Amino acid sequence: MILLAFVFTLSASAQVKGDWYVGTGDVANVAWTEWSIAPTVGYGFTDNLMVGLNVSQVDSSDDLGVDIHARYFFGEKKFFGYAAVEDFDTDLLKVGVGKMFTFHKNVFIDPKVVYDVNAKTTNLTLGFGLKF
Repeated sequence: MILLAFVFTLSASAQVKGDWYVGTGDVANVAWTEWSIAPTVGYGFTDNLMVGLNVSQVDSSDDLGVDIHARYFFGEKKFFGYAAVEDFDTDLLKVGVGKMFTFHKNVFIDPKVVYDVNAKTTNLTLGFGLKF
C-alpha cells in the first residue's frame, strides 16, 4: 500500500536536449534465478528524442549483445513511444509505449508495454536509472 502511494506521487520531469541517462534495460522480464546485467546509456538529442544503447549478456556462454533504442516523448505527462532493435537487426524490432517517472531530481523508473514484432509477444517491462 505504501509503495503504491509512493509510485502515484512521483512527478514527471521534462526530457531536454543534452540529458544523459544511465540505467538498466529491463528488470521485470527475468526469473529471480536468471538475473543478467544489461546496462543502458542514452542521450537526449532534442527536447523530445532520446537515443540509447543497451549492452547485454545472458550468461558467459552467450555473445555480448548491443541493442539500440529510441524514445520519443510527448505531452506534459512524459509519455513516450519506444522502438528498439537487437544487435542492429531490424528483423528483431520491438515497439511500445511507456511513461517515465522521475523523483529526487535524477532517479527515474520507466514502465512500458513492448510488442516484439518477431516473436509476436507483448510484455510489460520496467527499467530504472539516473538522469543527468
